[in-house]
Amino acid sequence: MASGKTSASLQQIRASDGWEAILRAFRDDGAVIIKGLISSDKVDQINAEIQPAMDKIATGSRMAGDWLKEFHGHQTKRLTNMITHSKTFREVLLDNDLIHQLCEGIFREETGSYWMNSAQVIEIGPGSRAQEIHRDQRQYPVFTAAGPNAPEAVVNFMVAMTDFTVENGATRITPGSHKWDDMAYDGSPEETVPAEMSPGDACLMSGKVVHGGGANTTKDFQRRGLAITYQPSYLTPEEAYPFLVKKDIVAKLSKRAQSAIGFRTQFVNGSPGLWKCDYGDSDDTLHTPRWEKDAN
Repeated sequence: MASGKTSASLQQIRASDGWEAILRAFRDDGAVIIKGLISSDKVDQINAEIQPAMDKIATGSRMAGDWLKEFHGHQTKRLTNMITHSKTFREVLLDNDLIHQLCEGIFREETGSYWMNSAQVIEIGPGSRAQEIHRDQRQYPVFTAAGPNAPEAVVNFMVAMTDFTVENGATRITPGSHKWDDMAYDGSPEETVPAEMSPGDACLMSGKVVHGGGANTTKDFQRRGLAITYQPSYLTPEEAYPFLVKKDIVAKLSKRAQSAIGFRTQFVNGSPGLWKCDYGDSDDTLHTPRWEKDAN
C-alpha cells in the first residue's frame, strides 16, 4: 500500500544549479522538473528536423490488443530512432553533460555502467484520454517484487518540446510513490500532480514512480514531449540501436554517446565486460565490422 503522503507539486530546479541539487530533489520525490535543460532554439531545431518523419506517422498504436492500443493512445503519435532523425538531438541531448552527470549519480555506484533504453517522441493529440498510470520499471518485472530499495531499473527524462499544461496533456506524476512498499500498487489518478513545463524544460522521473500522460482536452493543440530513458547496461534496451543507426553517424559521435547506444563494451559492477566482440572491446567493430574482417 501507499505511504499516504503526496506532495502538492513537483520541485523545480534550474539546470544551471547543477546535477547534485537536481539529484537531491529526484531522490526526495521520485521526479523533478529541470528548468532550461536545453534552449528554446534547440527545441525548435529538433522539432523542425523530426517534422517530416512525424508527418508520415498515423495516430494510434500499431500493436495488437485493446490494452496496448489504449495505453499507447488512440490520438497519440510516437517516433523512435531519434539518433537518425535529428542531428541536433545527437549533439545536444544524446551527449548532454547534465544528463550524463545525473545518470552517473544514479547508476554508477549501484550498478556500474548504463546505456540508453529509448528516445521517443510522444505527441498527444486533442481529445486524448488520460493514459493509465503506471511505473516504467514494469518492463523488467523482477523490480516490482524487489521493492522500493532495489537499484533503479530505468530513469526517464521527459523533455518538453511544446508547452506542457494541465489542459493539453502534461505528464501526471504521484510524488513519493517511488518509496511505497508495494511496487505493484499504483494508487489513483487523483493522487497525481501535473508536470507543467515550458519548451526546453525536462521532468526527470524514476522508473519506480507512478505517472501517466494526461488528457488533452484542447481542440487543436498537439502536446509534444521527448522521452529519453536510461538504464543499467545489464538490462536489454527497448531500441536496438546497432540495427538502426548507420555506421557513418556512429563514427562521428563521442565515445560517451557511442557507449550510450551500444557501440562499446559495457562494464557493470563485478563484471569483466558485457556486449563484447570475440571477447574483446566492441569498439573494434566501429572501424572494421566483423563481416569485413571475415571477407578478408
